[in-house]
Amino acid sequence: MFNSLYSKIAAGLAALFLLVGLIFIGVAGFATDMYQQEVNQKLNAGLARQIVKDRILMEAGRVNQEALRDIFHMLMVINPGIEIYLLDVDGNILTFSAPEDSVKRSKVNISTVKQWLDGTLTPPVQGDDPKNPTGKKVFSAAPIEQNGTLEGYLYVILGGAEYDSVAQKLKSSYILRLSAWMIAAGLLFALAAGLVLFGLLTGRLKKLALVMEAFEGGTAGTEVDLPVRQGPPDEIDRLGTTFREMAARIETQMGELKASDQMRRELVANVSHDLRTPLATLQGYIETLLIKDNQYSGEERRHYLDIAIRHCRRLNTLVSELLELARLESVRMEISPEPFDPRELIQDICQKFTLAAEQKEIELSQRFETAVPFVEADIALIERALENLIENALNYTPVNGRVLVSVSLETEVAIRVSDTGTGIPERELPHIFNRFYQSDPFSRKKEGHTGLGLAITARILKLHGRKIQVESQPGKGSCFSFSLPPWEPPR
Repeated sequence: MFNSLYSKIAAGLAALFLLVGLIFIGVAGFATDMYQQEVNQKLNAGLARQIVKDRILMEAGRVNQEALRDIFHMLMVINPGIEIYLLDVDGNILTFSAPEDSVKRSKVNISTVKQWLDGTLTPPVQGDDPKNPTGKKVFSAAPIEQNGTLEGYLYVILGGAEYDSVAQKLKSSYILRLSAWMIAAGLLFALAAGLVLFGLLTGRLKKLALVMEAFEGGTAGTEVDLPVRQGPPDEIDRLGTTFREMAARIETQMGELKASDQMRRELVANVSHDLRTPLATLQGYIETLLIKDNQYSGEERRHYLDIAIRHCRRLNTLVSELLELARLESVRMEISPEPFDPRELIQDICQKFTLAAEQKEIELSQRFETAVPFVEADIALIERALENLIENALNYTPVNGRVLVSVSLETEVAIRVSDTGTGIPERELPHIFNRFYQSDPFSRKKEGHTGLGLAITARILKLHGRKIQVESQPGKGSCFSFSLPPWEPPR
């Protein structure tokens, strides 16, 4: 029943209003009763004194019965709710106006009477009720003196039995019932208004909870359709915004995980394919030599061993590049930037490829601007990236072609590796940095080419916060470029 926030708030609010209503009615009843007693006491404060002043109630310590009977009769006619008691100096009840068997006390606490007469107590002041052994009621009192001698007290109860009877009847009157119903109606209206208000406040929260449940069940949760409120956002708005961002981030991460899983599957398939071919070839030639060793001449055996060694080298290159790519893609991989001259680095790298370029009859050249500053990067990783680009350019450039490595100062230091090879079809440009991807015209022609060089290069530049660019025209060649930040010496 109370499985929602709104139902719990509604139940709590109803219980709170019921408790407040009962407390309010109780306090209002008590306050009304005290108010009536205070008004009654203040209005009749001088009643006892006036009676004592007008009539001689005691003479020589004896009660004037005739005077008392006249007073009793007069007050019963004027105000039947008043009860009169004649006390001695110690508070003992000498006589009274009430029926004989109704009085339960024989003595009244005289200290309260004295405090009332001294004016040290603030109305409503309650004294002992002679008709109730433990009861208290408001009163009026006056000392009875004869020739300067205190002979007793006149003690007037202002709310006697008749008053209680009438008050009890009034409590069940139409006016009081109407007041109670009005209070109850007001509380019910306040409760209904509070429930509507809480419904409006929790409506957006309930809608957000439904969206979260739908998201948990597999439904897309980035579209949280909550009304746009004017003014500063409240906690629910911030919760909705946080959930939108979290859902978008989770979906992005899920997409990345799916892509990573797909990439892993492709990697396993590609590695299996690339490892199977040289391993099968290597195994075939070695088994052939073992089985038919005596049937081949020395030149034939050497030819088979050359092929086997070539496949071993291919396997070694493939495994090394796979390990290198795995290391670069590790979350613990960190670069070590340092300042260096990109021109000196390129000269050293080109020197390594000079012999290979001459063997392939390809012109390998460099072109530098004179005002190129130092750059700040991981020199070992940048060297590896440039080696991959130059080796790739030499592999795909025909005889009498040209490979040019240039450095220029633009917004940053730009490094380009261009060639006059066959180029790359436009449809393949988005895929050339994927693992094991080789352009169709060369995928079967370049033995020993693993297809990991460009993937390693792209990863190295990504670790530096850079991106490699490629421009290519089929039949005219390709140009790979990237930029590095200039080094700023410490001041």
